[in-house]
Amino acid sequence: MRDIKLAAIKEETTKTVIYVDEVAVGTGFCVIAGPCSVENEKQTIETAIAVKEAGADMLRGGAFKPRTSPYAFQGLGLRGLKILKKAKEETGLPIVTEVIDPRDVPWVSEYADVLQIGARNMQNFSLLKEAGRAKKPVLLKRGMNSTVEEWLYCAEYILNEGNPDVILCERGIRTFETYTRNTLDISSVPSLKGLTHLPVIVDPSHASGRANLVPSLSMAAVAAGADGLLVEVHINPEEAMSDNNQMLDVMEFSQMMKKIRMLYGFIKEI
Repeated sequence: MRDIKLAAIKEETTKTVIYVDEVAVGTGFCVIAGPCSVENEKQTIETAIAVKEAGADMLRGGAFKPRTSPYAFQGLGLRGLKILKKAKEETGLPIVTEVIDPRDVPWVSEYADVLQIGARNMQNFSLLKEAGRAKKPVLLKRGMNSTVEEWLYCAEYILNEGNPDVILCERGIRTFETYTRNTLDISSVPSLKGLTHLPVIVDPSHASGRANLVPSLSMAAVAAGADGLLVEVHINPEEAMSDNNQMLDVMEFSQMMKKIRMLYGFIKEI
């Protein structure tokens, strides 16, 4: 990986810590939680309040949803971003939301505290460059068919444009297994810890596609040394307009958070 110059660990390199308002990513354990899609104001704000009470540090929610089918719900766009802004005003939680088009980066940045680049856009180099010019942290998800090396090269595109604040998010890769939506490559977490100074978090929701597996995979991420989680939570998953099978309800998330904090505290003492 000779050409990975900015993301690579060097002897003089310290671990990168990214500050999003009062939240530090890269030290301690950060949890980003919220619905897959922003569906309406009530759903988003109620979920935001609930995840904050359970201990989440940031709110996730998609205003733009790149979907496999062109007929699936694609998000509310600008209206969704305005709802996210209101949710932040209500809760104080910083906002993580996806941007899918290079032309949208400047104005999405007006609403988002962290720009998410999804798995399908990991190698959208025009988008990576534009995000690299933005003055916002970038959460870069691993592509479903991408190697760790290819993922780091994509982070390099962002860093090379002058943006030092990149968070890597492992969200599972495509394998021959069909029981789960993807296969969580938990080995990528300790691997990246030896290769890069950038924070590494895990998305157990997209990795599994099954809500009942999310708590166990989250615990595994903690044990593997991840810097945080990106978890999908909904006040009523059965009525969700996207990814309803993989979203935790509020009670499930609250129970999981208690276990996560206990496990993290135990590991920290070892």
